[in-house]
Amino acid sequence: MSEQQSHEETTVTENDDSSLPLVHRTVRPEWIDYNGHMSEAFYVLVFGYATDAMMIETGLHAGYRESTGCSLYTVESHLRYLRDVAEGAHLAVRTHLLGVDAKKARFCHELYVVGAPDDVPEPEAEPVATTELLALHVDQQAGRTVPFPDSVRERLAALVGPAPAWAGRSIAEVPAAR
Repeated sequence: MSEQQSHEETTVTENDDSSLPLVHRTVRPEWIDYNGHMSEAFYVLVFGYATDAMMIETGLHAGYRESTGCSLYTVESHLRYLRDVAEGAHLAVRTHLLGVDAKKARFCHELYVVGAPDDVPEPEAEPVATTELLALHVDQQAGRTVPFPDSVRERLAALVGPAPAWAGRSIAEVPAAR
Protein backbone atom coordinates (compact mmCIF):
# COMPACT_ATOMS: atom_id res chain seq x y z
CA MET A 1 0.00 0.00 0.00
CA SER A 2 1.37 3.41 -0.92
CA GLU A 3 1.56 6.34 1.46
CA GLN A 4 -1.09 8.02 -0.71
CA GLN A 5 -3.48 5.08 -0.34
CA SER A 6 -2.81 4.52 3.34
CA HIS A 7 -3.45 8.14 4.21
CA GLU A 8 -6.48 8.93 2.03
CA GLU A 9 -8.85 8.66 5.01
CA THR A 10 -6.29 9.27 7.73
CA THR A 11 -6.03 12.64 9.37
CA VAL A 12 -3.03 13.70 11.38
CA THR A 13 -3.16 16.38 14.08
CA GLU A 14 -0.65 17.86 16.47
CA ASN A 15 -0.36 16.02 19.75
CA ASP A 16 -0.01 17.98 22.96
CA ASP A 17 1.83 15.09 24.66
CA SER A 18 4.69 14.50 22.19
CA SER A 19 6.33 15.76 19.06
CA LEU A 20 4.69 13.03 16.98
CA PRO A 21 1.27 13.82 15.55
CA LEU A 22 -1.89 11.93 16.44
CA VAL A 23 -3.35 9.73 13.71
CA HIS A 24 -7.14 9.66 13.31
CA ARG A 25 -9.44 7.17 11.62
CA THR A 26 -13.13 6.27 11.82
CA VAL A 27 -14.22 2.64 12.10
CA ARG A 28 -15.72 1.55 8.79
CA PRO A 29 -18.61 -0.94 8.46
CA GLU A 30 -16.37 -3.52 6.77
CA TRP A 31 -14.07 -3.49 9.81
CA ILE A 32 -16.80 -5.03 11.98
CA ASP A 33 -16.59 -8.77 12.65
CA TYR A 34 -19.14 -11.47 13.44
CA ASN A 35 -19.09 -10.42 17.12
CA GLY A 36 -20.30 -6.93 16.24
CA HIS A 37 -17.12 -5.01 16.99
CA MET A 38 -13.91 -4.05 15.21
CA SER A 39 -12.07 -7.13 13.96
CA GLU A 40 -8.54 -7.75 15.19
CA ALA A 41 -6.98 -7.27 11.73
CA PHE A 42 -8.19 -3.67 11.58
CA TYR A 43 -6.53 -2.71 14.86
CA VAL A 44 -3.28 -3.73 13.15
CA LEU A 45 -4.26 -1.68 10.07
CA VAL A 46 -4.91 1.45 12.13
CA PHE A 47 -1.66 0.96 14.05
CA GLY A 48 0.07 0.57 10.67
CA TYR A 49 -1.19 4.01 9.64
CA ALA A 50 0.34 5.39 12.84
CA THR A 51 3.66 3.70 12.03
CA ASP A 52 3.53 5.27 8.56
CA ALA A 53 2.94 8.71 10.11
CA MET A 54 5.85 8.20 12.51
CA MET A 55 8.09 7.20 9.60
CA ILE A 56 7.10 10.29 7.62
CA GLU A 57 7.69 12.56 10.63
CA THR A 58 11.16 11.11 11.30
CA GLY A 59 12.47 11.23 7.71
CA LEU A 60 11.75 7.64 6.66
CA HIS A 61 9.15 8.83 4.10
CA ALA A 62 8.58 7.65 0.51
CA GLY A 63 11.32 9.92 -0.88
CA TYR A 64 13.82 8.49 1.60
CA ARG A 65 12.85 4.92 0.72
CA GLU A 66 13.09 5.63 -3.02
CA SER A 67 16.47 7.37 -2.79
CA THR A 68 18.14 4.94 -0.37
CA GLY A 69 16.37 1.62 -0.92
CA CYS A 70 16.07 1.40 2.86
CA SER A 71 12.96 1.07 5.00
CA LEU A 72 11.77 0.17 8.47
CA TYR A 73 10.68 -3.48 8.89
CA THR A 74 8.60 -4.57 11.86
CA VAL A 75 10.11 -7.76 13.26
CA GLU A 76 8.20 -8.13 16.52
CA SER A 77 4.95 -6.84 17.96
CA HIS A 78 2.79 -7.30 20.99
CA LEU A 79 -0.83 -6.17 20.68
CA ARG A 80 -3.34 -5.85 23.49
CA TYR A 81 -7.08 -5.60 22.82
CA LEU A 82 -8.52 -3.88 25.89
CA ARG A 83 -12.07 -2.84 24.94
CA ASP A 84 -14.49 -3.44 22.08
CA VAL A 85 -14.69 -0.74 19.43
CA ALA A 86 -17.97 -0.14 17.57
CA GLU A 87 -18.70 0.80 13.97
CA GLY A 88 -18.45 4.54 13.41
CA ALA A 89 -16.18 5.12 16.42
CA HIS A 90 -13.67 7.93 16.00
CA LEU A 91 -10.14 6.75 16.73
CA ALA A 92 -6.96 8.57 17.70
CA VAL A 93 -3.56 6.89 17.90
CA ARG A 94 -0.76 8.27 20.05
CA THR A 95 2.79 7.08 19.29
CA HIS A 96 5.75 6.92 21.68
CA LEU A 97 9.38 6.18 20.79
CA LEU A 98 10.85 3.95 23.49
CA GLY A 99 14.38 3.38 22.23
CA VAL A 100 16.66 3.55 19.23
CA ASP A 101 20.13 2.35 18.37
CA ALA A 102 22.17 2.22 15.17
CA LYS A 103 19.84 -0.19 13.33
CA LYS A 104 16.63 -0.63 15.32
CA ALA A 105 13.79 1.26 16.94
CA ARG A 106 11.33 0.28 19.65
CA PHE A 107 8.05 2.18 19.75
CA CYS A 108 4.45 1.81 20.79
CA HIS A 109 1.01 3.01 19.80
CA GLU A 110 -2.01 3.62 22.02
CA LEU A 111 -5.45 3.58 20.40
CA TYR A 112 -8.24 5.73 21.86
CA VAL A 113 -11.90 6.23 21.04
CA VAL A 114 -12.61 9.98 20.92
CA GLY A 115 -15.80 12.00 20.47
CA ALA A 116 -15.15 13.55 17.05
CA PRO A 117 -12.87 12.82 14.07
CA ASP A 118 -10.03 15.17 15.08
CA ASP A 119 -10.38 15.11 18.88
CA VAL A 120 -7.40 14.61 21.17
CA PRO A 121 -7.75 11.96 23.90
CA GLU A 122 -8.33 13.38 27.35
CA PRO A 123 -5.27 13.12 29.63
CA GLU A 124 -7.03 10.57 31.84
CA ALA A 125 -8.39 8.52 28.92
CA GLU A 126 -7.56 4.82 28.83
CA PRO A 127 -6.57 3.24 25.51
CA VAL A 128 -8.84 0.64 23.92
CA ALA A 129 -5.82 -1.15 22.45
CA THR A 130 -2.04 -0.90 22.51
CA THR A 131 0.83 -2.31 20.51
CA GLU A 132 4.55 -2.36 21.10
CA LEU A 133 6.85 -2.89 18.12
CA LEU A 134 10.47 -3.58 17.35
CA ALA A 135 11.58 -2.51 13.89
CA LEU A 136 14.83 -2.83 11.97
CA HIS A 137 16.29 -0.44 9.41
CA VAL A 138 16.77 -2.64 6.33
CA ASP A 139 18.55 -2.13 3.02
CA GLN A 140 16.00 -3.82 0.78
CA GLN A 141 18.47 -4.48 -2.05
CA ALA A 142 21.08 -6.06 0.22
CA GLY A 143 18.44 -7.82 2.33
CA ARG A 144 20.10 -6.93 5.62
CA THR A 145 20.03 -4.36 8.38
CA VAL A 146 22.05 -1.19 8.01
CA PRO A 147 22.58 1.81 10.29
CA PHE A 148 20.12 4.67 10.19
CA PRO A 149 21.50 7.87 8.68
CA ASP A 150 22.65 10.15 11.51
CA SER A 151 19.83 12.66 10.87
CA VAL A 152 17.14 9.95 11.17
CA ARG A 153 18.71 8.30 14.22
CA GLU A 154 19.07 11.69 15.92
CA ARG A 155 15.43 12.57 15.16
CA LEU A 156 14.26 9.22 16.54
CA ALA A 157 16.50 9.56 19.61
CA ALA A 158 15.17 13.06 20.29
CA LEU A 159 11.66 11.60 20.50
CA VAL A 160 12.51 8.79 22.95
CA GLY A 161 10.61 9.07 26.19
CA PRO A 162 9.62 6.90 29.11
CA ALA A 163 7.78 3.69 28.36
CA PRO A 164 4.15 3.37 29.43
CA ALA A 165 3.65 0.98 32.37
CA TRP A 166 2.23 -1.70 30.07
CA ALA A 167 5.21 -1.75 27.66
CA GLY A 168 7.66 -4.63 27.84
CA ARG A 169 5.10 -7.21 28.90
CA SER A 170 4.90 -10.60 27.30
CA ILE A 171 1.98 -12.95 26.85
CA ALA A 172 1.18 -14.80 30.07
CA GLU A 173 1.92 -18.49 30.27
CA VAL A 174 -1.08 -20.80 30.24
CA PRO A 175 -0.48 -24.02 32.16
CA ALA A 176 -0.92 -27.21 30.14
CA ALA A 177 -4.19 -29.05 30.72
CA ARG A 178 -3.81 -32.11 32.92
